[in-house]
This record gives sequence, C-alpha cells and structure tokens, in this order.
Amino acid sequence: MLDSISQISKQTLLNLTKKGKNFTPSEYEKEYCKVANELNLSQSECEYFKELLSKISKEEIIQSNVKEVESIRDIIEILLLRSPRKNIDKMSELMQSSLQPSISLSINDDLKSFCIKIGDSPSLIFEESIQQEMEKFIEKRFEVDKKIVAQKTADIARLISLMNKYLSDAIDSSKSGSSNVSDIKDEIQSIKISGSTKDELNQLQTKLVQAAITIENEMSSVSKNLETGKNEVIVLENKVKTLERELAEAKLTSTKDFLTGTLNRKTYEEEIKKFENEFIRKNQNYAIIFFDIDHFKSVNDNYGHECGDIILKTFSSLLLKLTRDLDIVGRYGGEEFVVALHYNDKAELDKYVSRIKSVITKNKFIYKNEKLKITFSAGVQIRSNNNSIEETIANADKLLYKAKQTGRNKIIFWDGKEI
Repeated sequence: MLDSISQISKQTLLNLTKKGKNFTPSEYEKEYCKVANELNLSQSECEYFKELLSKISKEEIIQSNVKEVESIRDIIEILLLRSPRKNIDKMSELMQSSLQPSISLSINDDLKSFCIKIGDSPSLIFEESIQQEMEKFIEKRFEVDKKIVAQKTADIARLISLMNKYLSDAIDSSKSGSSNVSDIKDEIQSIKISGSTKDELNQLQTKLVQAAITIENEMSSVSKNLETGKNEVIVLENKVKTLERELAEAKLTSTKDFLTGTLNRKTYEEEIKKFENEFIRKNQNYAIIFFDIDHFKSVNDNYGHECGDIILKTFSSLLLKLTRDLDIVGRYGGEEFVVALHYNDKAELDKYVSRIKSVITKNKFIYKNEKLKITFSAGVQIRSNNNSIEETIANADKLLYKAKQTGRNKIIFWDGKEI
C-alpha cells in the first residue's frame, strides 16, 4: 500500500504546487482523493490516507514537504515514530518468532544475525528489503519443518511395519511347526507298536528326527529374524525417543529467547496471567520490574554486536541466577528485561533489586580482554497499587523511563524511593 500512496502523493504534491495551494491536511485530502479517483485507486486506500492525515499536524506536513517532496513516506514515518515503542517491539518479536523453525532445532547463522538485527532495531521491520528477507526466511522455515516431519513420520511408519512383519513371521512359523507335530502325532497313534516291524519303527524314527530338525530349523530362523527385527526395532525406538525429546526441546525452545535463555515476550505474557489469577483468587501480590541496560547502543557501536550479545547473555544469566524458580524472567525486547516477582513485603523487594544492582555494578564484563563497566536502570511497580495487570506493566515501564531520563544507573520504586 505504501508504494501506491507514494505514487499518488507525489502527483498530489505536484498538483498543489502548480495550483499554489497551501499544504494543509484539508488540501492534501481533497487533492489526494481527486488524483486517486483519476488513477482508479481503490476507495479503501483513499480512506486509509485520510486516517493517516487526521493524525498529523499541519506543521509536520509542511516540514515534511520542505525536506522531501518525492513521496509521502516521511508522513508515514512521523506516524510510525509516534507509535508506542512496545507495539513496534511486539511486532518485531512476533516476526522473529514466525521465522524460526518450530520443529527443527537448527537455526543457521544467517537467521541468528537477522533476528539480532531486528531485535536491536525493531523499526527495521518497515523497510522493504527487511520484509523481503523475512519472506525468504519464512519460506525456508516451512521447508525445514516439513522435511523434519516427513523424516520422523517415515521412521515411525517403518517401526510399525517391522513389528508387524516379525510378529507375522513368528505366528506363521508357530502354525507350521504345530502342523508338523500334529501330523506326526496322528501317524504315531495310528501305528500298532506291538505288531510293527523293525523297518517300520526305523522309518517312524526317521520321520520324527526329520520333523524335529524341521521344527528346530524353523524356530532357529524365526529366532534369528526376531533377533534382527529386535535390533532394528530398538534402533527405531531410539529414533522415536529422540523425536519425542526433540519435540519437547522444540516446545521448550519456542518458549525461550534463543539468545538469552529467558522467556520470550509471548511466553512471558502467558505466564504473567498465572500471577494475575493468583492475585485475584488468593490476593497474592506481586511486583513487575523492568530492567534496561544503560547505553547498550554504544556498546554495539563501539565493540560490535558480538560483544553486545555477550553482554545480553551475561546480564540475563545473572538475572536468572538471582531470581527464584517460582518467579519469571523474560526478554521484553532489545536490551530490556522484565521480572514478575512474588513477595511478602517491600523489604524483600528491596533486597532482590539491591542484590542485582550490587552484582552488576561491582563487576566488569569481559570481552576480548577488554573490561567493560555496565550499569542498568529499572522501574518497580506492584500489582495491588493498580487496577489491572496492563496498568501495572505500563506504570512499571514509566518508572524505568523516568530512571533513564534522570541519569540512568538507578532503580525507581512506585513510592518514589530510588536505589
């Protein structure tokens, strides 16, 4: 749609210039829709453009015209910059999740690099070149998952087929052996031993021996087949167990951020609902704490993304280590993490965040023999002070923003206390 808008808007700007009209939202709308009708543009796109214009001030449109009169993309960018950062981060995370194979655990380096790039700069998702890359990764994802499913399905089918084959062999052999024994038994019963000659007895003995040999050979063959089949079944059983383990790992991987090992945004938002249910049913209070690594962009700019990744991994591992299993740690986007924490009193919260601050600030991160001093900002909000979980999260984020705006390297609580 942006390409259509760009084409129509260019002609609109030229018409307004020729007519000597002012670049106001009203004039834009009239001329834009006029040009759109002339070029048979759908009414829905015209309405979409009207909606965009209604959100932009006259000064912003004029400024956009002065800077660049080639397309309306500048106006769209104004709107995108106005969009809440969390919406863009959310969209970025959803797109990253959609690119990763859901069954195959292998993620190649290209996809890792792409996801890291998107994670660091979520607004890149609006770039056409980035969208084209996404399409290629999505196609590749389907191919990889389909291949894994086909392979594993074939293994299971083969296991079932082998079990049926060797079971049938065993049954057939058993029937054959039983038949031979039955025939011999009938023949023995029909012979009158007392009146039999030596030759007749010898012939009977020979038949018995031959029958025994036949049964022995059949049972030996069945035994070998069963042993071979058993080995093949064991191999396939192991493959099936491996598949089950891989699927379990895939499910676990789909809940974790592949870089930091913390919960991804989607899983975190699902898990926080459990905290909310406990709050509603049992009045179990909890806190939401947002953490954001200070000056992280500078780390990437000065030392590269590899260094940035190490910082994120180390920071998240410390968060996970210092947080109880009954609480949850998630990566909210980029260098921002969020913790949902059960607590009994404020002193317990103070102790938790103070310990994290102490560990982070008293130690240095090492990258290629370089010692880097890292700090973070944080905002702490409790559920009982808010009307909903959404409000709690929003207010915790506001406290984080305040901490960053007022000097960074600090933790601000809902009651105004700072650490």
